[in-house]
Amino acid sequence: MKSLLKPKWQNVVILNPKHFLLYHYSTFPPTPPSTDLQKLCDVVSHGIGSLDDLEATLNSVNVSFCSSLITQVLDSSKKEAPTRRLLRFFLWSEKHSDVKLEDKDYNHAIRVFSEKKDFLALDMLISNLGKQNRAMETSTFSNVAETLVKLGRVDEALGIFKNLHKLKCPQDSTTVSAIVSALCSKGHIKRAEGVIYHHKDKISSVKLVIYKNLLHGLSIQENVKESRRIIKDMKGAGITPDLFCYNTFLKCLCKKNLKSNPSGLVPEALNVMIEMRSYKIAPTTVSYNILLSCLGRTRRVKESLQILNTMKKTVCSCSCSCSCAPDWVTYYLVARVLYLTGRFGKGKQMVDEMIEEGLIPERKFYYDLIGVLCGVERVNYALELFDLMKKSSLGGYEKVYDLLIPKLCKNGEFEKGKELWDEAMSMNLKLECSSDVLNPLITEVFKPMRKVEEEVKIVESDQVKIGGKKVKGNLYVKKGKKLFISNKNGKKLIVHKKGKKKGAST
Repeated sequence: MKSLLKPKWQNVVILNPKHFLLYHYSTFPPTPPSTDLQKLCDVVSHGIGSLDDLEATLNSVNVSFCSSLITQVLDSSKKEAPTRRLLRFFLWSEKHSDVKLEDKDYNHAIRVFSEKKDFLALDMLISNLGKQNRAMETSTFSNVAETLVKLGRVDEALGIFKNLHKLKCPQDSTTVSAIVSALCSKGHIKRAEGVIYHHKDKISSVKLVIYKNLLHGLSIQENVKESRRIIKDMKGAGITPDLFCYNTFLKCLCKKNLKSNPSGLVPEALNVMIEMRSYKIAPTTVSYNILLSCLGRTRRVKESLQILNTMKKTVCSCSCSCSCAPDWVTYYLVARVLYLTGRFGKGKQMVDEMIEEGLIPERKFYYDLIGVLCGVERVNYALELFDLMKKSSLGGYEKVYDLLIPKLCKNGEFEKGKELWDEAMSMNLKLECSSDVLNPLITEVFKPMRKVEEEVKIVESDQVKIGGKKVKGNLYVKKGKKLFISNKNGKKLIVHKKGKKKGAST
């Protein structure tokens, strides 16, 4: 397959943009497990011995083989069976006289091993596909290209694309979009532009998709300048950037400013939103949440609250239902930055406001905020938030109990920990933490860090030189662990500073 993996061109300069295409490939419809299917799955997944022993067992098993049974075994065993046993089973089926594999069966097998991210298996099967003069489906190539790029095998992915004609697969708009999408998903913009340059006559029907993919890749690189160029190229080509394009550009801009210009986050993001409105594209909740996420990461509380108020005012000013109304993610981002900056009362107010608005958050909302509160040693607020979670009947409380019970016990609150433990047991929940955590003789109680207290001892001494110079006047000079203070009568005061160790008892 090496001839298929070597592209004849590498980096070629080019022109235009991007989106993120995800291809989902359906497997064969589920079939009730038959006796034959179960036998083969047991042999492949749970068999004992080497790969040669596996073949010997397959030769002796009493089963009526057919191509559909082979694909069913691949689907049923792909999660449990070791990859090498699964591959040997498929290669064995090729040689079995009763099995006549069709091109679709071979493509299905390639997709299975692509899903398992096994490069060696893909290498072997794609080589066999070419040798046996079989045809690769476009959906199979899309899947393989995405997997290879994720595995860091960019040259191999481009090599297969370059030699698709040898695999009876057309280089059309679908396959060009697939390889561009795969490359851009990992930020390989120059390689993607090389593909576009050589196949620009085949992408006229999917230009918007190509632009979106390039924008996505540039966003990963946080390349604001090139992203802006892509937006301009789209307009020049008569293609109006849609909401996805602007949100992708907005994300790129905010991520860049987060690192280099935090004070420019809000004004520059709002300028992008003004530009969006000029093209009759209204910013949505997602647009504002992108900005809020970056504001939270840089702990800009005031701006976060301003953006939340802007979203509320925009909703109030609209006569119809507005797409920029705050959702639970919005409140999560604002509450999180409030908790992280020690504004616990205000953060609780945000959570209460969200519930009053009738918004029902997902479990992630409670998981993350309770984790933040425990991390900043505010377990009392975490318990209040947990009570709200239980009132919402969301379920999935095990993770929270596993976090709160050890946390309370390590803080010395064994009674409250025991109360939560009994509560979890009454609900028949299976916790990962052990009951041993409730035992004060086993659990080590956390001792809070105390500030270093200084004990100062003043001793009179004769005048001395420090650094080869006499100290005059009331000058304070540090030297090692001693602080020398000169006084007016020529005497020296040597101050010895002693610090108590952190965590020491008073």
